[in-house]
Amino acid sequence: MSKLYKELANCIRFLSIDAVQRANSGHPGMPMGMADVATVLFKDFLNFNPKNPSWINRDRLVLSAGHGSMLLYSLLYLTGYKSVSLKDIKNFRQLDSICAGHPEYHPNTGIETTTGPLGQGISNAVGFAISEEILKEKIGKQKINHKTYVIAGDGCLMEGISHEALSIAGHLKLKNLVLLFDNNSISIDGPTSLAVSDNHEKRLKSYGWDYLKINGHNFKEIFKALKKAQKSKKPIAISCKTTIGYGSPNKSGKASSHGSPLGEEEIKLVRKRLRWKYLPFQIPKNLLNNWKKIGEKAGNKAKKHENRYKKIISYKKKLKLPNNSIGKIKNDYLKNLKPIATRKSSEMFLNVISQLPNLIGGSADLAGSNNTKTKNHKIIKPGNFSGNYIHYGVREHAMCGIMNGISLHSNLIPYGGTFLIFSDYCKPSIRLAAMMKQRVIYVFTHDSIGLGEDGPTHQPIEQLTSLRSIPNLNVFRPADLIETFECWELAIKNKNSPSVIALTRQGVNPVRLKNSSKNRSSSGAYEILRTNNKIQLTIISSGSETSLACDICHKLATESIYSKVISMPCQELFDRQSENYKNKILTETKLVISIEASETDYWKKYTGINGLNFGINDFGKSAPYKDIFNHFDLSAESIIKKIKKKL
Repeated sequence: MSKLYKELANCIRFLSIDAVQRANSGHPGMPMGMADVATVLFKDFLNFNPKNPSWINRDRLVLSAGHGSMLLYSLLYLTGYKSVSLKDIKNFRQLDSICAGHPEYHPNTGIETTTGPLGQGISNAVGFAISEEILKEKIGKQKINHKTYVIAGDGCLMEGISHEALSIAGHLKLKNLVLLFDNNSISIDGPTSLAVSDNHEKRLKSYGWDYLKINGHNFKEIFKALKKAQKSKKPIAISCKTTIGYGSPNKSGKASSHGSPLGEEEIKLVRKRLRWKYLPFQIPKNLLNNWKKIGEKAGNKAKKHENRYKKIISYKKKLKLPNNSIGKIKNDYLKNLKPIATRKSSEMFLNVISQLPNLIGGSADLAGSNNTKTKNHKIIKPGNFSGNYIHYGVREHAMCGIMNGISLHSNLIPYGGTFLIFSDYCKPSIRLAAMMKQRVIYVFTHDSIGLGEDGPTHQPIEQLTSLRSIPNLNVFRPADLIETFECWELAIKNKNSPSVIALTRQGVNPVRLKNSSKNRSSSGAYEILRTNNKIQLTIISSGSETSLACDICHKLATESIYSKVISMPCQELFDRQSENYKNKILTETKLVISIEASETDYWKKYTGINGLNFGINDFGKSAPYKDIFNHFDLSAESIIKKIKKKL
């Protein structure tokens, strides 16, 4: 057993060594250390299909320690995935190579998620494992019964997100989740003892995990541990004691093999020590054939399952919004026109669509404030995944990373709630969702100083600007119930971008006084009010300040100063409109002003150098929200005075 396994593992090692050396950049040590574990996993346990990488019941392999990306690329090439060729490996870290510096998600390639920021992969893996349990309930355990394996290093376990994600995984008893801990005790700065004294076994067991300790270079121990993991009743962590840079005479077990090429002279010594007589990138035919057979065997096993259960491969149910019910709520609202918080409007929308079979809701311990949980939701609990709502606890960072995993897994649509101010905790995961083009929806309530008495620690100022600066993220800030419904519809139907829906705590006056068959928010910005054909002023606003803008517009008209109000619920969608449309909105008047209770600089691209920007460029105050708005001169009287002076 050992001889063949060792030779197969050396294929991984030397592809990784050679690719990093050729790129003159990368992390050879981790693939060299984990090659033995990965070999046993792929040869004897992992369910995968190189010819159909998106097979729904495949085991998921997540490389949380993304710096060791060559481990994954080598495995994909060796087992016969078309996505990674030897040429790609030779172009490691080069422009447009699929073998990027850290794994980057591409559908149907075997690269399940984008990793690199340490710990993110752990939270993604928890999301994968939750999704498997959900689908198992929907479709049946004989059709859906796979595992999620996540390879994580010391750095992943240092990051705070790992605490949050591992904790909820233990709470939910995710027995389909296997953590392969590359326990090499080395980080970039040197031995992990410089900064860490954790007892990983006690830590993981306290979360409700099983924990095994093995020699990560002993094939029998690796096999035995993975065999035991198949029947675990809890999530299980296998601590694989490995040597980073295994086989390197001068750099193994040292930080010098972590983040830099070994160097030509050291590579010669590694070849000699491991008795590898082949040229760079050369895999002997017999070993390459053995690896291809591993891929073929796995593919044949997968094909039998696919043929048996063809229906589940396309289980994805067509997304159909209950438009009749949505229309009724809109019409009832337009009859009353009472002030209502947009977080409440969001709840009303969710109450109607909560029965969509692939919508999975949640909140970071703020369900009652975010209004993300409705009377129609059923809670996902340990041992019972038939529901559609997750209590994430006070774990914003993990929640968003888990939602990425849920979205990546299949056709499930995750949404999760917290306060907008805490989007700062979520941003790394949001950024990755945008990078991977995932349909993840963030419900961020308490979206301004309008939340009032909780004060500046809870009042977002720069958060909207921060989120708007992320490419491929739509940031929606609806003005009233009609816009809230429209923004939700746009978020759900967008398959290629995540969405933020920023919502008020306080009640807001309605601004859309007529229903429309067209989703007007889809253009990002549109004219909502005009007091004359000929106008002197354009007022742009979003969210709760749109009502204020309309009030200002009407009051100016009483003094024969005519204007139009542009509601801009989504800057990103507006920026994608035609130049003609944008000019129609922005260039009709010389003076353009913006009103939003947040940082003002981001609005200057619309108002121009001569415009006026009303907002907040300081931290908030603890007081009733109307008093705070007045304090920061966000009142009709104060704004009108400054507009008249400018005119």
